[in-house]
Amino acid sequence: MIIDLPSTTTAQVNTKLVQMREQGGATTLGRVLTLVIVTDDGEKTEDAIDAANEASREHPCRVIVVARGARKAAARLDAQIRVGGDAGASEVVVLRLYGALADQGASCVIPLLLPDAPVVAWWPFQAPARPADDPIGQLAQRRITDSAADRNPIKALDIRQKHYAEGDTDLAWTRLTLWRAVLAAALDLPPHEKVTAATVTGEADSPSTDLLAAWLAVRLRVPVKRVKATEGVGIVAVELERRSGPVQLQRPDGKVGTLNQPGQPSRRVALQRREVRDCLSEELRRLDPDEIYEATLKGLPKITRGRTPAAVPKPKQPAADPPKPSAAEAKAVAAAKPGPARSAKAKTEAKEAS
Repeated sequence: MIIDLPSTTTAQVNTKLVQMREQGGATTLGRVLTLVIVTDDGEKTEDAIDAANEASREHPCRVIVVARGARKAAARLDAQIRVGGDAGASEVVVLRLYGALADQGASCVIPLLLPDAPVVAWWPFQAPARPADDPIGQLAQRRITDSAADRNPIKALDIRQKHYAEGDTDLAWTRLTLWRAVLAAALDLPPHEKVTAATVTGEADSPSTDLLAAWLAVRLRVPVKRVKATEGVGIVAVELERRSGPVQLQRPDGKVGTLNQPGQPSRRVALQRREVRDCLSEELRRLDPDEIYEATLKGLPKITRGRTPAAVPKPKQPAADPPKPSAAEAKAVAAAKPGPARSAKAKTEAKEAS
């Protein structure tokens, strides 16, 4: 069920929520947190709402969407309340702010926050340079960004590293959970040898590839090279060098990975690229600071960048030997060659033939 409240106020929105609860029980009091989504009003807003709806099935919450509209328009608040099948296991309040209100999202959010419940802020696309200093970020215990959705993912990741504060996290980091689990499990298998170096290959603009390389550099304390992939999506391959041979985890198609280890058969592992809703659900499971993510950000300067090794040129095939001439052809060629004076017999035969 969707209820539109054009040109309204937050007090009227709150009153409508209470009426719906009292009259039909459409929204129940089983919410564990408030999720605030901050974005610009547009088509992608619905994608973020869909991801939040799916995540709410694991974490029932109140979702407040702050959709900033045109700043040159007259100051206006258009609200929309979604419950039931249109809101998953949550209640969704969409606030479309126009004019001077577009920059006053925090003031519109505060009256709608659930009492005595934690607040999580999520910027699904463009995020502020300092999420912890943002007015909405100051209301939240956790602040979720997504470097991969930024216009310049690698630059956005550098900004996250420079301005990190406790409670910050990034969905580019959450997408590494399966890779980290498989690599950790592989090192638990014999032979238990020390890793001496590592190489991580991925797309040039993949922040998850940089974070995985930094995580390996921090946890293994070895030199790690970050290589640009010529094909494939996201993270393509990881190689851990050991004395007995390398541990290789490759995922060229973005779906299924192959794990190769010395003395072990090749294993196929599920490494499907994670959807936003799965990553969001994982981040909503914890409200405390992520120390491993913080240490990984500090390890970004430790990785070195290299180029993909050039393809080895194929050796040229030697030219085939020419076919041997027949006896008649050899005799004709020998006769045609200039040389010393012919023998007397040859001269006589030539004279008689003429």
